Amino acid sequence: MGKSPKTPEQKKYEQLEKQYETKRPLLKNVLKAFFVGGFFCLVGQGITYIFIYFFNFTEQTAGNPTVATMVFISMLLTGFGVYDHIGQFAGAGSAVPVTGFGNSVIAAAIEHKTEGYVLGVGGNMFKLAGSVIVFGVFSAFIVALIKTILIQLGVI
Repeated sequence: MGKSPKTPEQKKYEQLEKQYETKRPLLKNVLKAFFVGGFFCLVGQGITYIFIYFFNFTEQTAGNPTVATMVFISMLLTGFGVYDHIGQFAGAGSAVPVTGFGNSVIAAAIEHKTEGYVLGVGGNMFKLAGSVIVFGVFSAFIVALIKTILIQLGVI
């Protein structure tokens, strides 16, 4: 089935729509996302160095507490309403995986707070982040399985 040709009214509407369409500053938005996302990564790297130099972690073992700290910071910022402003400004730059995860968990919990702590907060906390957790666990399983097979075959 082919596409039917557009009527003159449809063409006129498309022209009118293009005339009033808001022009998005693409380069400006990309730069804001890049620098804010980069700033989040810079903060994470700083936290990693703090764990290494002040708490005697190694580069390999400092990753887990750094991730937990970044998630905690993003949850605090979401709870105080600051992360929403960062998201408005930076767009996709605020969705750096770890901080975006913390934000999505707490945002869903805050949204359902009125339904009670058990059924509202507890039941809906992972509504947005649940798919991220499932995908992460599944992906890690597949990668570990592939690595195990390659080790058994002597490839690695």
